[in-house]
Order: sequence, then C-alpha cells, then structure tokens
Amino acid sequence: MNMSKKDRPIGVFDSGIGGLTVLKEIIKELPDEDTIYLGDTARVPYGIRSPETVTRYSFENTKFLFSKNIKLLVVACNTASSVSLEAIKSSISIPVVGVIEPGVKAAMKATRNKKVGVIGTEATIKSNAYTRAIKSIDKDIEVFGLACSLFVPLVEEGWTDGDIVTLIIERYLKEMKNNSIDTLVLGCTHYPLLKRVISLVIGENVQLIDSAIEVAQEIKAILEIIDLKRQQTGEPLREFYVTDSPERFVMVGERFLGQKIRNIKKVVVGG
Repeated sequence: MNMSKKDRPIGVFDSGIGGLTVLKEIIKELPDEDTIYLGDTARVPYGIRSPETVTRYSFENTKFLFSKNIKLLVVACNTASSVSLEAIKSSISIPVVGVIEPGVKAAMKATRNKKVGVIGTEATIKSNAYTRAIKSIDKDIEVFGLACSLFVPLVEEGWTDGDIVTLIIERYLKEMKNNSIDTLVLGCTHYPLLKRVISLVIGENVQLIDSAIEVAQEIKAILEIIDLKRQQTGEPLREFYVTDSPERFVMVGERFLGQKIRNIKKVVVGG
C-alpha cells in the first residue's frame, strides 16, 4: 500500500498559466515525481471575483484533482491561497500547500532591517494576505505592499526584458525603493519571469523571494517527512488539464515551464 501511495502524482491548480512557474520549480526540485496540472483558464482571472466565488472555484478544482488520486495538492494561485486555503485543507485528507506561507517564511528569514516589500496583483495586495501572515509571526516587521497591474500582461505577451519593460518596472518600484526594504517578495506566480529586471531595478542590496522556489522546497520537505517521496527510474508523467483553449495555454505556458507541454486535455470542472 505504502509503495503505491508514493507513486501517486502531485496535483497543482491555478486560475491560469502563472502556476506553471511553481510547477517548473517542483519538477526541478523533485524530478522523479509524476505531476498533474489544472489551469482553470475558462474562469481566469480569480482576482476580480468575490471570495465566495474564488472558494467555490477552488473546491471544484480540488475535487477534480483529488479524483486523480493525488498524494499532495498545491494551490499555485495567490488569490486562491489567500482566500480558500484553510477551507481546502480541512476538506481533504492529503497535505495542501499554498503559495503564500512558504514565501512569507523565506522573507522573514531573509530580512535584517525588518522592512519587507511585497509586489503582486491588486487582488493579492488588497487582501493583505502577506501582511497578515508576516505580522502574525512578527508584528515588528514593516510590510509594504504594492500592486503592479501591468506585470502580468507584460509576461503573457512575452515581454520580459528590454528598455520598455525596464522603464515600467522602474516606474512601479520607485516608491518601493523609498521604503528602505531589504527583502522583496514576488507575490504573483507570473513575476519570476521578470526576476532579472526586477533585481536590476531594485538593487543588489535587496533580496528577492521567489515563492515558486520556496513552495517546491516546502513540498520536498513534506514528502520526506511523511515518507511519500518517489524514487523511480523512467520518464515521469506530466499531465495538463485546462478548462478553455489548450492552444493558447500551450503557446504561452511553454515559456513559463521552460519545456514542451504535450499531454494536455480540455475538461469541465464544477457545475
């Protein structure tokens, strides 16, 4: 029984393609594991929905992946993590990892002057999820949240460097630089693709926290603790499901994942 449990896949869901940066790091950190990714592309973006709607979508995605006999669930979406993570955790009997807590833990380890910046979508920044999570552990840390609304469309267009991108990032991060932060959390799964330019703009004295990397390390630690880490020879299975156009998902998603997306199906989740 234990052996077959080890061989079960890791399930990952996101509202769209951003969670592929998380999947990329999971594959890098745990290359032997089978993975199933669900992108709810028919209902993206989650950031403009009410908390009740986001929770409903999250439960429908969870139910779909749980039916695939997964051993661990990754909520690779900042909005869903901030709104519905606790409810999901209490609804299923397998470990559940969101994208906020691992990034928060890393930021708290990294900061020396207790000034932490968080950049994300408007919904994530408005939710105050990062601020609440940080303050619940250390109330003395100052958290500066900044919504960077143009970053997602830039990344999805494939604009991740060059003069225009640098100018836009400079414009957004100008006020963040005035806050004397020493740590900056990339609070959106699209942002790792802009990491090089963000790092140049914000300066070498500010440590960037890439939540995707932190999530992958957390998953590895959990699987080791509960002895469910898979060791196998042969090609691991990579399955992809979307709720809308697979063509666009593949075209944009391969840039996020850094490899070919082959095994993809369109599905209906929820009602």
